Amino acid sequence: MPKQRITREMVVNAAFELARTGGMEQVLVKTIAEKLGCSVQPIYSYCKNMDELRRDIELQAKNFIQDYLSVHIDKDDLFRSTGQAYIQISKTEPHLFRLFILQQRDGISSLKELYQAETSPEISPTIAQKYGITLAEAQDLHLNMLIYTIGLGTIFSVCTPGISAEEIFSLQESAYQAFLNQLLKHGGEKNE
Repeated sequence: MPKQRITREMVVNAAFELARTGGMEQVLVKTIAEKLGCSVQPIYSYCKNMDELRRDIELQAKNFIQDYLSVHIDKDDLFRSTGQAYIQISKTEPHLFRLFILQQRDGISSLKELYQAETSPEISPTIAQKYGITLAEAQDLHLNMLIYTIGLGTIFSVCTPGISAEEIFSLQESAYQAFLNQLLKHGGEKNE
């Protein structure tokens, strides 16, 4: 039987699956070769270094998460359902969630820059319209929930046997109400 030709795509996909099921610590040349049923030589020929492979895996993880979110977001409740989808993926894909969240973000020196880099531009106008608040207030609310949701998702992804989803969603909803009430209270004080 002729030998299978190992491609760069096969190497990246095998490495991604190893990261998905066991975390980046499982992504070793030896384990990739074992997964592909080949020697380590083809792996070395496609991966000049592990940093390059890591970037490929991170990109694949980002695309996977974006695809997951697009399927699990309720367009009629974009803000809340996005947060809930992040929490859900942190439970169902904990290694990918951590890989996505903990990847280096270059060129970010403020929370405003992080917000602009990481969020969809259509969410804050939707929030502003829904609650009758300014765009800046909507961005503040969204940033606060983004920070809180990332924290909850990270906790959710590292606990075994695991915190119940109901408890996590309840905390997320409480934070949402608290941030919104604080914003509306301050908005009302400005109008007096």
